[in-house]
Formats: sequence, C-alpha cells, structure tokens
Amino acid sequence: MGFQDSAYSWRARLHLGRTKPAVIAGVLAVALLIVLCAASGALQAGGTSFEIVKGPGGASASEAASSAQSAAEEAPQICVHVGGCVAHPGVCYLPAGARVAEAVEAAGGFAEGAAHDAVNLARVLSDGEQIIVPSAEEAAAAANPSVAAGSAAAPPASAAGGRVNINTADVAQLVTLDGVGEATALKIVRDREANGPFKTIEDLKRVSGIGDKKFEGLKDHICVG
Repeated sequence: MGFQDSAYSWRARLHLGRTKPAVIAGVLAVALLIVLCAASGALQAGGTSFEIVKGPGGASASEAASSAQSAAEEAPQICVHVGGCVAHPGVCYLPAGARVAEAVEAAGGFAEGAAHDAVNLARVLSDGEQIIVPSAEEAAAAANPSVAAGSAAAPPASAAGGRVNINTADVAQLVTLDGVGEATALKIVRDREANGPFKTIEDLKRVSGIGDKKFEGLKDHICVG
C-alpha cells in the first residue's frame, strides 16, 4: 500500500472525509519522524560505553596488576642462616643475588660488640650458606694468635703428635688446620659452646660446612680431650 493510499485509509478511519489526503500524509510523516527521533534518543540514552584502560605493552590494568603479582610470587629466593653477633640470629629468606649486608640487615643488624669489618658485606650470597658475624674480641683473637694464646690458665690446644684439640682450641689455633678458615673455626667454637664438647673427632662433622671429604683431611691432625 502506497503512502497516498495510507492517507486515504486513515482519513476514512478517522472520519476526516473533508480533509485533503495531502494534509493527512504530511501529519503522518511528521508523526513518523517524531517516533523515529524519540526511538533514536532512547537508544543513545540507554546505551553504555566502556573503555578498557590499557597498561604497558597493551595489557589492561587488571592484567598488568595480575602479571606483576605473579612475577613477584615467582621471583627466586635463597635461604641463609645468619648467626653470631646479630640482633636476631636465625634463618632469613632473601631475593637471589642478595649480599651479606642484606642478610645482616634481615637479622636485625649488628649486635653490640660485633666486628663490623670481619665479614665481607659486599659478597653475593649462595642458597643454604651460613654467615657468622664474630665479636670484636673473636676477630681480634683471630688476627693476633699471640694474644689469643696469652691466657696461662687456658688448657693446651695440642696433644702428642702436634694434633689440635678441637675441644679446647680457640679460633686462632683452629685456623692452623689445613682447610679450616676463620668462618669454619668460629662455627666449631660456637658449636661446642652450644652443644657441649665433642666426644669423638667424628662429632666434628656435625658442624655446618664440615662434610666427609673435609673431615678426611682433618682427622689425622685433630683430637678430643
């Protein structure tokens, strides 16, 4: 049905017999236009626009946050034991590549009387290692064996055959053993102070860092008493 025919039909329905079809057609066109405009406005008013905020590399903000959290959780860590003259001795977890200074800081920092320069604070740590911070007195004894051996009341550190008594030797005397450095000597002294004297030379293997191989090189040069 054409537009003109529609006008005639509406004129008949509305009993507008005397109204010209052209006028009715114009009214219908205006009404149709109004309806279309109203529908368009309703769609625009009811529509919602969304904007996705993109982060670095084109990822959304939520994706970037999730990625950062996952990276933090998966970052490799190492576990080290910090002992000696620190505020809170114990096990610390640090990022891989951390240095001795960070381990000391994680243990609460140096305790009173600690020898700050006795450990290399710039050294990169390895997983599972132990750091012993000596006292100023222990560091001085290690640096000057003659002073360490000055106490007349101290029991002899060596027995027949020139063996070192691991129950009585101080740090300066222990470092004379082949393969025993200052750090290992301090561990030996602290172990016997914490756990009592060694009953047999094999008990030396309870000290961290002294395994079967190192013990084999020491057993002919040490004794207990």
